[in-house]
Amino acid sequence: MNTTPPSARLVQALARRRVPLGFLAGALVLWLSQPTPSTLVAGTAVAMVGEWLRIWAAGHLNKAREVTTSGPYRWFAHPLYVGSSIMGVGLALVADRVAVTAIIGLYLVMTLMAAVRSEEAFLRHAFGERYDRYRRGVDAVRGDDAEERRFHVARVIANREHRALVGLGIAILLLALKATYNSGSLWRATGRP
Repeated sequence: MNTTPPSARLVQALARRRVPLGFLAGALVLWLSQPTPSTLVAGTAVAMVGEWLRIWAAGHLNKAREVTTSGPYRWFAHPLYVGSSIMGVGLALVADRVAVTAIIGLYLVMTLMAAVRSEEAFLRHAFGERYDRYRRGVDAVRGDDAEERRFHVARVIANREHRALVGLGIAILLLALKATYNSGSLWRATGRP
C-alpha cells in the first residue's frame, strides 16, 4: 500500500514530468503568441540573461554529489530555476499576449515549485545538516574546496545545459519566424512594403 500523501505524489509527478509539460506549454505559447520584431529583441535579451545564469550555475554544479556553494549558489539556492524563470519572463515578453504570460507563469509556478520541493527533500536526505546549514546561510558549510571552485564548461556539458540552450534557440527561432510572418501580414494589410 502506498503511504505517500496525495499532495506529495502530485509534487513528484510534476517534478518528473516538467520537461514533457514544458513541450506542451511551449506548443501553446507558440500557437497563441503574437511576437513583433521589437518584442522579439527585448524578450530574447531577457531570456538570454536567464540562460546565462543557468550556464553559470551548471558550470559549478556537481549534481547529487555535494552541496554546491560556489558561483551563483552563493546567492541563490536554486539558480537553475531562477534562470528558468527569467527565461520564462523573456519568452512572455516575446509572445506579447496576456494568455501566454499566464500559461508560462502557471507552468513555472507548478513545475518549478514541485522540482524545488523534490530536490530539497533529496538534498536533505543525502546531505542532512550540511544542506540545512547551507540553506540557513551558515558559512561553515563552505569548509571544503567548493568555494574555490571555478566555472568549467565540462560541468555545463555534464549537467546537459546545452539542451536548455538549444531549446531556447529553437523557441526564439520559431517565434522569430512567427514575428516575421506577423510583420509581413501587417505590412500587407497597411499597404507598406
